[in-house]
Amino acid sequence: MEPSEGTITASSGDAPPGVPAPAVVDSASTARAYAESVARAQWGGPGRTVRDEDVVDLLLVVSELVTNAIRHGDGLAGFEVRPTPEGLRIAVHDHSTVVPRAVYAFPTTHPGGGYGWPLVARLARDIAVDLREGGGKTISVLVPLRPAST
Repeated sequence: MEPSEGTITASSGDAPPGVPAPAVVDSASTARAYAESVARAQWGGPGRTVRDEDVVDLLLVVSELVTNAIRHGDGLAGFEVRPTPEGLRIAVHDHSTVVPRAVYAFPTTHPGGGYGWPLVARLARDIAVDLREGGGKTISVLVPLRPAST
């Protein structure tokens, strides 16, 4: 899916079955709500629910990535959520081609900030930063999810 300004949906271009498509994801709060709805309705599936602890991790990762796109990436250009057998693949598109320094080396000191990337790195897997044709970049991660105990 090529992201379009202000219209953000799941990677197929539509919301997964049973998940209401957001009208617009333009903030961390709407991104969190949409990601949680996909985790609970799509990933969990019939008879399988996701652990609440993993949803908390998912919401932290989504918050950090979307907030960074808005604050440091010249604005949010797209947001995708795709269920996988291991968890949710999150892709956040922004308008900046600047790759965060923390992708290559995490800071060892935190003078008033810089906690987001280490947090994402601890909670997510398969972190990738890809420059997009036409400008901007996509940061994608896999947030692992586990079924809740029954």
